[in-house]
Amino acid sequence: MRVQVNLFLATETQKAQKKGSIYFCESLCVFCVSVAILCQVKNYLFRCLNMNAGSLFSFFPFLLFPFSISAQNADTTKFVLGKVEYSQHSEFVKIPEAYANKAGMYLRKEVLDAFILMQKCAKSEGVSLTIISACRNFNHQKSIWESKWNGARKVGGKDLSQAIPNAADRAKEILKYSSMPGTSRHHWGTDIDINSLNPTYFESGKGKKEYDWLRDNAAEFGFCQVYSEKGNERKYGYEEEKWHWSYIPIASKLTRYFKKNMGQKDISGFDGSDALPFSEVLKYVEGIAPYCR
Repeated sequence: MRVQVNLFLATETQKAQKKGSIYFCESLCVFCVSVAILCQVKNYLFRCLNMNAGSLFSFFPFLLFPFSISAQNADTTKFVLGKVEYSQHSEFVKIPEAYANKAGMYLRKEVLDAFILMQKCAKSEGVSLTIISACRNFNHQKSIWESKWNGARKVGGKDLSQAIPNAADRAKEILKYSSMPGTSRHHWGTDIDINSLNPTYFESGKGKKEYDWLRDNAAEFGFCQVYSEKGNERKYGYEEEKWHWSYIPIASKLTRYFKKNMGQKDISGFDGSDALPFSEVLKYVEGIAPYCR
């Protein structure tokens, strides 16, 4: 009996050590990414904001002590699925109207801090950046999805409830640009839409200048265009969204958390939730630009 107990304790100790090692490695990776971003962004801050080294590091506590996820934290699952009220959680802050096109939107504090730096730098170079969409909880995403699913909101000028009676085909049509509730990156407080939701806006003039600046500089502040143009590097997922930018130091961990912990049971509570198997739904969560992982 004593041998069995000792074997059990030894096994559990090994498991705990393994989990601890995995968590340490993940945290170290995020720390390294954050420090890399800090090193990259310093040149932009010196150039755009005339900051010295001391003020730079005092401005970046959220990079030096990066976001972490505990597998035992039930709140993480709620955040990932969007089943939260952002105003009731200290991790999220209301976006000041100076940085948004409407009042009442929320982001994670670290993400807002990074955007403010990016916006100031862009402004110093003649580019205007405004957040037009940020956190969207499950119910908000549900209203968007069901309005398209049931035909109240036309998609491409069509009532999809009539034009596409097959459930799987209708879901795929909506999924070109809208997420199923529970799967949207906007649930996480890490993702923002900038300036316009019209693809043609970014093809010429002012919109092209804004997109070119983001493409060339956003990574220096931790942001990445997750839904890049489809092709060999990104074969599946949503269509290209030049307006959608994700704060990778946090979002990369939440992407992995979703893949590891979510399943078919979590895709429920809205019309059309059973239209596709989870393996297909997961492709939209994972179908991001490789350099944004």
